[in-house]
Amino acid sequence: MTDTKVLAIFENAGLPVASITASLRNIQTGLSTGGVILKMDKTGHWVYGADHTDVVDGTEWAVNPFSFVHGYIAWGDGVVLGERMASVTSPKPEIGPAPTGATKGWEDQIGVSLKCMSGEDQGLEVRFCTTSVGGKRALQDLAATLADHVETDQTTPIPVIVLGTEHYQHKSYGRIYTPVFKIVKWLPMEGEAKSRRK
Repeated sequence: MTDTKVLAIFENAGLPVASITASLRNIQTGLSTGGVILKMDKTGHWVYGADHTDVVDGTEWAVNPFSFVHGYIAWGDGVVLGERMASVTSPKPEIGPAPTGATKGWEDQIGVSLKCMSGEDQGLEVRFCTTSVGGKRALQDLAATLADHVETDQTTPIPVIVLGTEHYQHKSYGRIYTPVFKIVKWLPMEGEAKSRRK
């Protein structure tokens, strides 16, 4: 059962909730490095951490509305060679030449931070960042829904989501999985939850 009586779910540094709507709508491309990483593996399973611990199906995750970031990442043979990220309230960071050994150069990346609100991982904070087309689309949709919600109700700016997946068949690569973020309720910065409006 989800514990919705949590005080100060996320620190918002005193920012007015209304200040995030324009920035959320500007997430059209895609926190510094560090922390526990959440990702969806190639088989469509959600995992987190260095040991790729499975996320328990159906657990609920609160999205920090002030944590959306955009920027760039450079990968080399499965290792991050460089990452430059900034809050969506600021312009994307400036970058120079890609680090030596970067297989695709600098890639657009967007991300967000979440906190588990139910199950055995309750209280765990993670960050999800993505460079994939499907991942960026899912985060863009989440950001747009959040912006729409905040414009009509600034008292509950925290979406609570269940992590899901969908897939499509690619001619060359076979089945490709993409993230799905299903919003199940909205939370205020503190206090009781409100069910999602239809």
